[in-house]
Amino acid sequence: MTIEDVRINITGMSCAACVSSVEKIILSQEGVQSVTVNLALSNAQLSFDSNNKNTIEDVIHSVNKGKYHAALVDNRKSKAKLSKADLRVQGIKTLTAIILAIPTLWLTMFASDLGEIGSFDLRLTLAMFATIPVYLWSGWSFHTSAWASLRHRSTNMDVLIHLGASVAFLWSILVTISSGIDGFPSVIENAEHVFFDGVVFIIGFVLIGNYLELSAKIKATDAIDSLMELRPNNARLVIDESRKDTDKKPVESIPINSLIKVLAGETIPLDGMIEGSKVSIDESTMTGESYPVRKSAGDEVLAGTIVLDGTVYIRTTKNYEDCLLNNIIELVERAQMDKAPIQRLVDQISEIFVPVVVVLAVLASIFWATIGAGLIDNPMNSNIELAVMVLVSTLIIACPCALGLATPTALVVGTGVGAKNGLLIKGIEALEISHKCDTLVLDKTGTITSGKPRVSHIEILEGEVKEILSLASALESESTHPLASAIHKSWSNVTSHRPTVEDIRTVAGMGLVGKLDDKVVAVGNRELIEDVGVVLTEDISKQLEKVSLKGVSLVLVSQGSRLIGWIELTDRVRRSSKVAVKKAKQMGFEVIMLTGDNQNSANSMAEKVGIENIIANVKPDQKADHIASLQQKGRVVAMLGDGINDAAALSQADVGLAMGAGSDIALDAADFVIVRDDLIDAVSSLDLGRATMRRIKTNLGWAFTYNLIGIPLAMGVLLPFTGMLLPPSFAAAAMSLSSVSVVANSLVLRWWSPIKE
Repeated sequence: MTIEDVRINITGMSCAACVSSVEKIILSQEGVQSVTVNLALSNAQLSFDSNNKNTIEDVIHSVNKGKYHAALVDNRKSKAKLSKADLRVQGIKTLTAIILAIPTLWLTMFASDLGEIGSFDLRLTLAMFATIPVYLWSGWSFHTSAWASLRHRSTNMDVLIHLGASVAFLWSILVTISSGIDGFPSVIENAEHVFFDGVVFIIGFVLIGNYLELSAKIKATDAIDSLMELRPNNARLVIDESRKDTDKKPVESIPINSLIKVLAGETIPLDGMIEGSKVSIDESTMTGESYPVRKSAGDEVLAGTIVLDGTVYIRTTKNYEDCLLNNIIELVERAQMDKAPIQRLVDQISEIFVPVVVVLAVLASIFWATIGAGLIDNPMNSNIELAVMVLVSTLIIACPCALGLATPTALVVGTGVGAKNGLLIKGIEALEISHKCDTLVLDKTGTITSGKPRVSHIEILEGEVKEILSLASALESESTHPLASAIHKSWSNVTSHRPTVEDIRTVAGMGLVGKLDDKVVAVGNRELIEDVGVVLTEDISKQLEKVSLKGVSLVLVSQGSRLIGWIELTDRVRRSSKVAVKKAKQMGFEVIMLTGDNQNSANSMAEKVGIENIIANVKPDQKADHIASLQQKGRVVAMLGDGINDAAALSQADVGLAMGAGSDIALDAADFVIVRDDLIDAVSSLDLGRATMRRIKTNLGWAFTYNLIGIPLAMGVLLPFTGMLLPPSFAAAAMSLSSVSVVANSLVLRWWSPIKE
């Protein structure tokens, strides 16, 4: 079995019940392993056995047979362009319904007797002909979708609209025809009320609501669509590096390690490294950083960023599919397809919601046609007219659009605005848990600090500076730790000679050990140096203790049984770290620093940024255990690390936040990925998570409250006490308003902005 993940666009869905219907259709196809349908994005993500005799085209055909419209996603096309075409068609149908609603309302509600045409009432006949185009053309999609849904033994919002509009239309036509033809039952011949206005307003208001929803959904996906638009189709490939001759090639065909040329004002097409001149890059599209960043030879640049001044040559380090921009788009789209546990519950409710509403509507109409008629002064001419109005109003007001849109719209907007600001949320479950987090654990190196330490002092006990640096650099050649990079850089500034050290091995969390001229050589912390047999005198111990109080990182260097010196390294605290820690505390987080540094160095660093809780001397493989220990105490833990050394801890945490989206491990291990390496962005991502969850909860609260109030009103609960009954046109307006309100409430997130320093 070969499982393939496929995404298809699906239009024609209008509510949570449609989602359930489409999921049933797709799951019924042989070869489909799982499917997630998203109403807000109008698409489906499915896992498909590509070895099955059925093909993805068969799945698409089955969806189309269900009167929905499915097509494979073209990753190079913006969803907004496709949606805008649908929006134009929707707009024409909506405008037709609105224009015809005006004369229909006048003829039905306000016009006096206009005489007869033949033997038929002219006023009613004109109202009927004005209603027919709205019912048959503007509302055609509702009717076809309703019958398709019923054929698949499911129900959706369109079933309620179809039933409500059809009952009102049929009743009104019968009353109109009865004015010129004898033989109709007396209840119809004597009827005074028609609901042509209700038909046009039901369809018109629903179309207005759908139009506004679709428009809002296009706005909701603006962020991800703008990222998709950043991807250039072609790049200038240098075909002769000596002469710098170029040829335009599709970006998909350009391999790794190619040289490409980018002119001023153009978008960089692929991730790579700058060769040659310095250049300013606008990275705001990827990181939200508002100021241009100066780059020079050897610096990394990202696809989707813009060259501001001069021509630059870039050596590609990733192919088109693996570029960070593509990873971000895929990550955000995957997150937007997720369903919260609460949304799965909503889908289950929606599945039975429509049949229950139909039953309630029928029971209410029967009640007012029989028993209830004796309880009130009937505002209509007959009990049957009253029953028809109750039936139509109840069917229309109960459409579950708002329930279906409550979660996905907020998630789409939240993840989109996050991506626009370099904050990537990998899924709805991470959002839900982040809302509950009370503890924020921070790694030190590369998180609180810049992660780029430098050698600040070398203490020589034996030999010379270059001997200590050469030996340390030779051992550290097997390490990727930031301290190793700082030592290499310092060594290269002093000498080019380096001894050949054999049998180098890494001692996790302590340092490195090897052999030189049959002597054990080591570089690392005090514990490692003592483990290899070096005895530290009392005087040396006091010196080391004094140095550690300065808050520097200490790397001791030994040869044989002798300590020949040590290297002191300092790492710059990020400018925003103090503000970020303060903001995290204001949000209610208990902030803890988790570091492998000694206690004195950790205390010094923590004091600079305002952290009181410190866990020091922690080896990399012990970090996950400390997270688990906090969880056992009932804490809900968010952990922020660099995504490489902290992968296990990030996975153990309830919510893992990784700095540096370029790391594949970061993308895999973390729930939130911070594109711009900045602690304040990590706190911002948690703030965004909370803001998104607040919108989701508000949306669901409004959607459920609307139905709890609206359905009883339409059924006539207040009729015996107030004499008021909700007309079908008012029910349609309320239903449309509920859906638009949910989408509008989600769109408020578009104005969310990250925390500033």
